[in-house]
Amino acid sequence: MNNQKLGILAIVAAVMVAWAAVQSQMANRKHAEVSGPTYLIQGLDSTEIASIVVGQGKDAVKIERDKSGQFVVTNKGNYPADAKQISDLITKSLEIKTSGAYTANPKNHEELEVTEEKARSVVKFFKEDGSLLAGVIVGKSQEAGQNTFVRLASEDQVYVTENAPWFRSKAVEFVNQEIASVKREDVNAVTVATSEGTYTLRPQQGGDGVLLADLPADKKLKDADAKSIFNAMSSLRFEDVNKPESIQGLVFDCTYTCRLNNSTEYKLRLAKKGQKTYLLCEAQFTDVSKVTIDPSKVDSPEELKKKEAKLLADEGAQKFTRRHKGWVYEIADWKAKYLMMNRSALLEDVKKEAEAKPASAPEAPKPPVQVQPPAEQPKAAEPAPAVVPAPAPEPNTPKPATVEPNAVQPAPKTAEPNAVKPQQ
Repeated sequence: MNNQKLGILAIVAAVMVAWAAVQSQMANRKHAEVSGPTYLIQGLDSTEIASIVVGQGKDAVKIERDKSGQFVVTNKGNYPADAKQISDLITKSLEIKTSGAYTANPKNHEELEVTEEKARSVVKFFKEDGSLLAGVIVGKSQEAGQNTFVRLASEDQVYVTENAPWFRSKAVEFVNQEIASVKREDVNAVTVATSEGTYTLRPQQGGDGVLLADLPADKKLKDADAKSIFNAMSSLRFEDVNKPESIQGLVFDCTYTCRLNNSTEYKLRLAKKGQKTYLLCEAQFTDVSKVTIDPSKVDSPEELKKKEAKLLADEGAQKFTRRHKGWVYEIADWKAKYLMMNRSALLEDVKKEAEAKPASAPEAPKPPVQVQPPAEQPKAAEPAPAVVPAPAPEPNTPKPATVEPNAVQPAPKTAEPNAVKPQQ
């Protein structure tokens, strides 16, 4: 082989090395490629879904379709799943829209947190044979928090999305946690039976107050607590659900009964174990009269409406019992407090009026208080009396004799004893 051929081979080898380096850099690049928005999951037939897994590891939520076609949560003893939550889970997965591809190298998955162990959310849909139908893995967001890394569970390609959803992660969140929702105006009476005794509360006519039957004269009802007991079933929810056999040692020694105006009666049995309160529930329609329809008579619209309401109430009580039969619920402490409150805790003493004070010894008279007269104010000088001029004397009128203050008055003359008085 001559030198010319050797040179050509060397050049070809160098080009191959350079091309391999370029390919390696392209595989490891971390800048997004520009592409049009597209949905991450390209179609999903929900009828093919036989099971769903949300999350990973021991905390994963497992949901399966039973023989009747209804989804149940296997983590909770196959308690019926809430159809709304299942629909929401599928919809959120299908609505993930990507704005561009980011990387296809699996070595970058851990850093982008799109591995199943580090992912924020993992949702997988399986077929009846156990094969993967579709799956979504949601990783971390970029620094600005606007874009999130996502990928299909079956592919290595990582995409960027602007609308990454938040998925529920607890098993109890995929069931309907509402036990009952009863309107206050429909409640006729509430009876609570505890180890201390039994009492009944009824609504106050024409107001929102509550009355206690056989209220002692020296006691009064705690209005706030009484209302909370009476309205306890207006929004009754559970925190967790289990099979009765899964919780040992429960003693249901308290009963809460709520009777409605339409003859429906809800009965709750409660048990306390440690810091938790558990509940069993059922309902029955207490009106034993039958609904009859006489073909020979025509019922009025009002009568037909009453019969329909009665049939619906009976059906509702049966449906309530079927749904909750065979399940024990854990309820919140604040709700259990009112469902299990003793009669004594519901009452308080009536405040008596202050008794009349006993007569006391008369008080010693107090010395009179010397009241000083106000200081006299200097009187203003009185004006001098006006001088009235004496009237002028009339002519020929003798002037009155003027007596000098120091003049010697002449002694009066003494009558002579032998003097003859002149005859009148």
